[in-house]
Amino acid sequence: MQSVLEMVILSFGVGLTGALAPGPVLVATINSSLRGGWIMGPKLVAGHALVELGIFVMILLGVSVAMDKYASYIAEIGGIALILFGILTLLDSRSATMTGSNKQAISNPYLAGILTSAANPYFWIWWFSIGSAFVLEGLRSGLLLASVFMVGHWGADFGWYTLVATSFSRGKHILSEKRYRIVLAFCGGCLVIFGLHFLSNLY
Repeated sequence: MQSVLEMVILSFGVGLTGALAPGPVLVATINSSLRGGWIMGPKLVAGHALVELGIFVMILLGVSVAMDKYASYIAEIGGIALILFGILTLLDSRSATMTGSNKQAISNPYLAGILTSAANPYFWIWWFSIGSAFVLEGLRSGLLLASVFMVGHWGADFGWYTLVATSFSRGKHILSEKRYRIVLAFCGGCLVIFGLHFLSNLY
């Protein structure tokens, strides 16, 4: 049985690798923070988290039916997806950039968080492979660990995007592009390790 601390560390690490990946939420955070200050980061992530909460509830509602039949398959897919996403993150780290779009951001940051999450295919693939696998694994030890996974995951999201929003709202980068790529490559490697560890526990 995993401990609460182990789940917090694991979920934070996995959540950070997802948060660091360039995507619509990052662009929306940059654009919003340039106009509305650092507070736009947490507000935008709150909208993002609301979508994830809905997915979490759907997983809980279906777990009594699907867990025994499909949990092992979901876990296998999740482990493989972790490895694949880790490799893709490593490859992307060589040319990743934190430069935002010049397009006007959605004025409501909560709505921006919802729309940029829902419109991102990577988001859905991640949740119906990696995310669901971890939630189901946590549920094996009870609802507490599954909920702790969400808390750790959101901690990574709020922490990273608040840092990004604070950086751009001040008109300078706290992280240089070179350091950002190094951090991204490190997280890609961690993602591969997480995937291998996840799969090793199934056999």
